Amino acid sequence: MLNYLWLGMIVVAVVLAGIQGNLDRLTTEALQAAQDSVLKIAFPLLGLTVFWLGIMRLAERAGLIQGLARVLRPLMRRLFPEVPEDHPAMGSMVLNFAANMLGLNNAATPLGLRAMEDLQKLNPHPGTATNAMCMFLALNTSSLQLIPTTAISLLATAGSKQPTAIVGTALLATAISTLVGFGAARWLQNLRWFRMDSEGTEPEGSIKGVGKASLPTAERERKETRVGFDSGSTVEETERSTSWWERLLVWGYVMLFAGIALRLWIRGVQTHGVSVQTVIEPFSQVAVPFLIGWIVLWAGVRRVRVYEEFVEGAKEGVELILRLIPYLVAMLVAIRMFRVAGGIEWVGKVLGPVLHAVGFPTELLPMALTRPLSGSATIGLLGDLVQRFGGDHLLSRMGATLLGSTETTFYVVAVYFGSVGVRNVRHAVAAGLLADLAGILASVWICRWVWG
Repeated sequence: MLNYLWLGMIVVAVVLAGIQGNLDRLTTEALQAAQDSVLKIAFPLLGLTVFWLGIMRLAERAGLIQGLARVLRPLMRRLFPEVPEDHPAMGSMVLNFAANMLGLNNAATPLGLRAMEDLQKLNPHPGTATNAMCMFLALNTSSLQLIPTTAISLLATAGSKQPTAIVGTALLATAISTLVGFGAARWLQNLRWFRMDSEGTEPEGSIKGVGKASLPTAERERKETRVGFDSGSTVEETERSTSWWERLLVWGYVMLFAGIALRLWIRGVQTHGVSVQTVIEPFSQVAVPFLIGWIVLWAGVRRVRVYEEFVEGAKEGVELILRLIPYLVAMLVAIRMFRVAGGIEWVGKVLGPVLHAVGFPTELLPMALTRPLSGSATIGLLGDLVQRFGGDHLLSRMGATLLGSTETTFYVVAVYFGSVGVRNVRHAVAAGLLADLAGILASVWICRWVWG
């Protein structure tokens, strides 16, 4: 499917630019997009990925990833039945979902890349996406959103009296999109168009042998991640030898950050009164530094060589981003060409009557069409919308909810699948776009229901 979409965007862009006499600009923008893909996206992402994969390595060695996966095992087992219960992929995906829910985009992408790396280890056909990968992408693009920070900031900049009013509407809209994304991934994986490659193998929906044949490998990886110092002691042995003062140190660290969050909350209430923003913001501010420090501290208590293991994990990030660059360039060049040539306006003219029939405002159509392609362009469109109508206008709140309830699906596909060299993404794009469509329509209907 991705082949046809990429081909369509390139050809339509060239044809439209030729008709409009705009080929020179199209060429310039295509070359600029290729450069920006590397210099403005891949290189900054490299630093973030190197850092977070190093932290993830420490979390694995300390047994935190496996512990988190065990806690959420019943839910994750239903979402990803093909993945062994104790496999590191379970914990990696949980961390990615949590980061997305809290609006921690800088952490969410590297964690998502690590989750795809873990899922690839279970892939019997490395060039083709598994059902678990497609489900992960569908849930990632439609993730529940607790703090739509960018949308709130744009409303506040436009002078909104209640910029956090969209928190509830975004939560409801993403709940709907998540359910649709889950249902779409489950339904599409059984269609004959999205089954295995042409080599006559079984449908990938079944992935026979993965759950059982890979289980010893998963168990072996889980045990390897439990190794402590050179003595070869496991986590269980290390836990028995952990002294009371080391446990007291960890609990003291937790209580320290709880006190910091409480102090920030009291200060926010005194300044702005009790609101959703004053409740959420303190925890958002302390979440990332607390998580980093806690993982490093706990790994040290569990006798992990923190510096050496961090460096080993960070090395994986360099290799991962280098593999990702060709996929990233290919997708972002096609998106830029399609947008510059007026492809979005052309699609808008075709879909306009249909969306108008379901009560979708025409003012939001450019945002709805741009969102799966470009996050920065959608933010710019929302900024223009709130400047024209004001931060508290119904259309502005609809647009802000739409931004917080959807994802740049094509970018996510290029980054996540490109990082593991998957070319046949099967039903992942279709499931992601259906989740986006549900989030877009739900944003409009819910805002109209709440504010009339």
